[in-house]
Amino acid sequence: MRIGFVGLGRMGGNMARRLSRAGHDVVAYNRTHAVARRLADGEPHVTATASIEELVSLLSAPRAVWIMVPAGGPTDETIASLAAHLERGDVIVDGGNANYRDTLRRAERLAASGIDLVDAGTSGGVWGLDEGYSLMVGGPAGAVDRLRPIFEALAPATSRGWGRVGPTGAGHFVKMVHNGIEYGVMEAYAEGFEILRGKDEFALDLHRIAEIWQHGSVIRSWLLDLIANALKEGDDLDGIAPWVADSGEGRWTVFEAIDQDVPAPVITLALLVRLASRQDESYAAKLLAAMRREFGGHAVRET
Repeated sequence: MRIGFVGLGRMGGNMARRLSRAGHDVVAYNRTHAVARRLADGEPHVTATASIEELVSLLSAPRAVWIMVPAGGPTDETIASLAAHLERGDVIVDGGNANYRDTLRRAERLAASGIDLVDAGTSGGVWGLDEGYSLMVGGPAGAVDRLRPIFEALAPATSRGWGRVGPTGAGHFVKMVHNGIEYGVMEAYAEGFEILRGKDEFALDLHRIAEIWQHGSVIRSWLLDLIANALKEGDDLDGIAPWVADSGEGRWTVFEAIDQDVPAPVITLALLVRLASRQDESYAAKLLAAMRREFGGHAVRET
């Protein structure tokens, strides 16, 4: 199958490679043309283009274009650029981590021109090239079925790891909740290993413990595999600052939980821990120490 692909970053580039290696023809565009050129030089089924217009011109109707660009403005701009050249019956697949409410808005605008928007929540990170991607797909059933060969090539197996979860917007909604769960699971692992590391008298080998838990344990998971890999060089994790980013999905999950009156304390607290990690100096913590000194005469640490 021939498909356009816009956005060749860490995930997008590897997704294009996986499609090429499955025999699909990929017409690729990246804002930095040299990136597309390098990809085409290394993959026999990839054609690099210098513009959105050129990309669309190399596709036959009904066209399909997959985009992997940052959420927000870049996604809006990319979709608008494509829509100016696409026609009725064409489809855009947004595989980025967009807010599902934005996806619904974009789909409504595209529908006026007869263009379908399929949202594919994509998980797999840098390992997806070899392991395949988990794809949570939302969109019109006909459009999704037409793109089945693409989803099957990207997924871990043709009948495993991907599926249509509902209409347009559902894919990004499911991926949002997926990432919220991920926040909570990651935080639980992080806290548990910190407790283990703090038991000085046992001199625990954290890497060894992670390897033991990888097999037969009820808490075994891919994230645990990644922990074991990260601890290979030692427990100290030298060179890594205790600063944790978030790309938005955890926040959106918490907002949705509030909207639905659903208690989600684990996901919420995991998000707040990430925010706390970014504070070089916590005014709230200083004020807590000051209050303890005022009401109980407790000592404070001087700076």
